[in-house]
Amino acid sequence: MVAVIDVGASSLRMQIAEIRYDGSIRKLESFSQALSLGKDSFSTGVIARDTIENCVHVLSIYRAKLDEYEITDPDNIRVIATSGVNEASNRLAFLDRIYVATGFEINSFDEAELHRITYRGIQPYIKSAPKYFKGETLAVEVGGGTTEALWLSNGNVAFARAYRLGALRMRQRLELYDAPLAKARELMERQIRDTIVLLKDSVPDTMDSLIAMGGDIRFAASEIKQSTIGNELVDIKLKALERFVNEVLESSPEHIVMRHHMSLPDAQLLGPGLLTVATFARAWGIDKITVANVNLRDGMISEMAKGRMWNPSIGEQILRGATQLGRKYHFNEAHSIHVAKLTSMLFDQLQPLHGMSGRFRGLLQVAAILHQVGSFISNKGSHKHSMYIIENSEFFGIGSEDKRIVALVARYHRRAMPSSRHIGYSSLSRDLRVAVSKMSSILRLAIALNASNTQRIDSIKCKMLPHEIQLVTEDMSDLSLERMELRQAGRLFESIFGKPVVLTSTSI
Repeated sequence: MVAVIDVGASSLRMQIAEIRYDGSIRKLESFSQALSLGKDSFSTGVIARDTIENCVHVLSIYRAKLDEYEITDPDNIRVIATSGVNEASNRLAFLDRIYVATGFEINSFDEAELHRITYRGIQPYIKSAPKYFKGETLAVEVGGGTTEALWLSNGNVAFARAYRLGALRMRQRLELYDAPLAKARELMERQIRDTIVLLKDSVPDTMDSLIAMGGDIRFAASEIKQSTIGNELVDIKLKALERFVNEVLESSPEHIVMRHHMSLPDAQLLGPGLLTVATFARAWGIDKITVANVNLRDGMISEMAKGRMWNPSIGEQILRGATQLGRKYHFNEAHSIHVAKLTSMLFDQLQPLHGMSGRFRGLLQVAAILHQVGSFISNKGSHKHSMYIIENSEFFGIGSEDKRIVALVARYHRRAMPSSRHIGYSSLSRDLRVAVSKMSSILRLAIALNASNTQRIDSIKCKMLPHEIQLVTEDMSDLSLERMELRQAGRLFESIFGKPVVLTSTSI
């Protein structure tokens, strides 16, 4: 059994689930407690002491519940936080207090990781109901602090971004202005439209469908449909949603609490959240909204069940994003994709020697695809430019730490050896520094094998002999260029693993 706790801007939620031997998931129990961390951090930039202690109290209750389920292994528990915690200036003090009081280590998700987890939550629907994802789809989730938008083209991620537009942020701004009802709606719509303008700079002006996620839209769908929303996708008409939005915005939070039997904090955020979804649908000319019963906790549990990043479907999306970034900088696509293919072969066959996990295999592929993008700036020092571009770019699915690893591996694809004097490398843990060196050494071998830039070496077999590593390719009469490049490129590999690398052919 596993558990995911979401320390959100407006609530603390926990999902407990069972992961079966076949990888399927059975949800067991869910918990939710309103707690406005974002109310502090969005207004003052600091999480108040009382709020911290209230959070400790709720998480202590959750810890006791996990003990009842005998979920005690830290590997089976994920505690994640987003904008409500990440934007607080006393974030580290908050994290330390929670750890001391409850033993929970909170992981602060950055935007790229959030997109990966959200997409993983959507994936079952892409497979089970592909008609909803034909053409161009906009997937939207409105949270307390941010609105996440994913543009899916035939089910593949084409763009992902989180915007500082959330139900709690909008509610706080209204309280600040103390605006009358009509003015309040106008202020919210203005914020939403401003975000739509930004988003339309990166996605098509029209969409074939809109998939909405989150508790507010699920609640609205259940009220409109007069039935509980299960695990199937549910369609609601935009006009029906707009009528419901009007009803909510014209009612006081206290009236909403009485009528719909929800907590006051949820009632206060219901209107802004639903107005955002309705305005998005109207802006993209969509008259029917598809509601998915998906949340961050579902995606996280799926990742725990099926692997952190590099299961085939997620890995495919990440590599697709890396390729799109490479095209932006006019990289040599044929060379880079082929080098990535060779690095995967080398990584797999040399695994007993290097001992790295599948996570690093994927990151190495991304580095191989992007290692030459720095040439867009200048051929002189292009390896450093590649590092700069990667570190300062956004692409799907890779968090800040993994992006730094990719950038460093790309930086070391040439002659320079990794050094403690290099910015970025020295700040990594020893294990990650070693991983970067190992990955860079494999990347150099793959680049040398395509020294002719003709992709003529299409496959390679590795023989790990006592005193050397043999790379065996198919019968080729002249490998002099590749052997010359390999003598230089193999020095880093030999310095790490203690064995030289030689290239041979089946004809020898």
